[in-house]
Amino acid sequence: MLGSMPGKRNIYLIGPMGSGKTAVGKELARDLGLEFLDSDLEIEKRTGVDIPYIFEKEGEDGFRSREATVIADLCKLEGVVVATGGGAILSEQSRKQLAATGVVIYLKTEVEEQLKRTRRAPNRPLLANGNRRETLERLAEIRAPLYAEIADISVDTSGKRVRAVAAALVGLVGKHGFMPLQK
Repeated sequence: MLGSMPGKRNIYLIGPMGSGKTAVGKELARDLGLEFLDSDLEIEKRTGVDIPYIFEKEGEDGFRSREATVIADLCKLEGVVVATGGGAILSEQSRKQLAATGVVIYLKTEVEEQLKRTRRAPNRPLLANGNRRETLERLAEIRAPLYAEIADISVDTSGKRVRAVAAALVGLVGKHGFMPLQK
């Protein structure tokens, strides 16, 4: 796997929308005493507008360009847990940066679970139009191989509690080269 280099200083959560990246990431960061960051929130902070607005004004390509810049900046940090946007892995450069600088955790989840978890999420531009199930299935077909390509650890979060997933990950990250900074 691309992400198997020892001495990694960050933890990155990748996976589809609704897989639990933000919720698990917050718990995992707390458990490890690290700072938690969310790439989508970083984009919103930098632009001063929400993700749907960026999609509306700049399209998906404009958003992906902003996302790649934020991922590059986050990969320069040390000692952070980062929840990435579901499409962050579409950029080959972002995949390389994530794999080279941290332990990459792929949170998998079934489309059925994604539908439940995202049904009330107003900030999901890719689900705004059309059949949500078909959209999620199409995205999974394109993105799943890219998630798997760089994942050091893969965990299915379907039907699992956030706390249980985070606790399991605490024991796994060290085995995959994560070396926290000495305080």
